[in-house]
Amino acid sequence: MIPNLRTVTVTRYITPLREGGSLPALAEADDDFKYVIKFRGAGHGVKALISELLGGLIAKYLGLPVPELVFIELDEAFGQTEGDEEIQDLLKFSKGLNLGLHYLSGAITYDVAINDCEELLASKIVWLDSFITNVDRTFRNTNLLIWHKDLWLIDHGASFYFHHNWSNWEKTSVTPFPLIKDHALIHKATKLQEAHNEFTSKLNDDVLREIVNKIPDEFLNWEEGPSNDEIREVYFKFLSNRLAHADIFLKTAQDAR
Repeated sequence: MIPNLRTVTVTRYITPLREGGSLPALAEADDDFKYVIKFRGAGHGVKALISELLGGLIAKYLGLPVPELVFIELDEAFGQTEGDEEIQDLLKFSKGLNLGLHYLSGAITYDVAINDCEELLASKIVWLDSFITNVDRTFRNTNLLIWHKDLWLIDHGASFYFHHNWSNWEKTSVTPFPLIKDHALIHKATKLQEAHNEFTSKLNDDVLREIVNKIPDEFLNWEEGPSNDEIREVYFKFLSNRLAHADIFLKTAQDAR
């Protein structure tokens, strides 16, 4: 069973995190925890939040280490005293429901040259990123953290890139995903077949349907035209079709090694 996400409300904007192009931020919420917020008003809008949500939930279901995901409410008046006009505009256009990840205080960025990663875990992460077509876990930007000596996955906002060209989802669902050759952990992923066997036995249409149904209506009221249920159905069909053809991207990842 996929758990429901908690919803918290931002009480304090702490600082922007300028490492990424979408200008996430560190903020405190009404549960007294700190979160990295991904804003609906940023570059790719709610589609990046959907990628973050789906990628994170799939990773969690498969037992991979991902910080807690929460829905984050942003009040319309929040940030009006912010001096930076770019940030003030971002907050203004992000009122309503956003997405956050629990802040791992003191975590350091995973460095391929310095940090190690167990082979099966590396293989599982490579498989996941091939499955969700995540283009953003490279040597240049690993989107991996070391926290309390353990490795954690963050930032799945660049996954599911088919939704930037909505009509192309069916073709993309069976892509071999050749960009996996640039993955930060590809050379450590020596147990891809083992990861594949485990994950294809865990995932099925019922699980994928349940995960996709977690996308809130607030992320789906698009101007492009499809209804919210139609959008969810495409995400489900994309994932279902990709799982059914998982041997294709598995072979590509194995060849890339």
